Amino acid sequence: MIGLRPYKPSDAKTIISWCKDEETFRKWTSDRYEHFPITESDMNYKYIECNGDCVEKDNFYPMTAFDESGIVGHLIIRYVNGNRNILRLGFVIVDDTKRGRGYGKIMIKLALKYAFEIFNAEKVTIGVFENNMTAYYCYKSAGFKGVIMENDIICELFGEKWKILELELNREDYENI
Repeated sequence: MIGLRPYKPSDAKTIISWCKDEETFRKWTSDRYEHFPITESDMNYKYIECNGDCVEKDNFYPMTAFDESGIVGHLIIRYVNGNRNILRLGFVIVDDTKRGRGYGKIMIKLALKYAFEIFNAEKVTIGVFENNMTAYYCYKSAGFKGVIMENDIICELFGEKWKILELELNREDYENI
């Protein structure tokens, strides 16, 4: 059984160990860190001292997924630009030894429960690089639907242009899942 709890600074060591290469790291963090690899101190500084790069206080909620074996996943929940009706999930990662077993979907569903039932969100959004189809299909299987954007959202990594696919789930659809 998987649970979701607030992130603790001691979680960082385990979470960053799941990024064995820079491509995996960038699919997880995009361009939010200047270098790879990061240390526990780097992660905790960004999360605790920098409020996850969120300007507004009480806007950034890092969460850790766990089961009887220990930490199995991680993600963040944050409000979108001060709008208390829309939450965004991000920094989603699952223990690399547990990928492909449904942990990601369960973790996302727990985060959605948190978002809709505790934070009382009207909509939850998430973005995923188009070169990370495993994550894309995980989010779709948890209930997210693709959003057609007027302009592509691009992030330059490794000298390449990585397109971000946007997905969302509104309260009404969540209640019908």
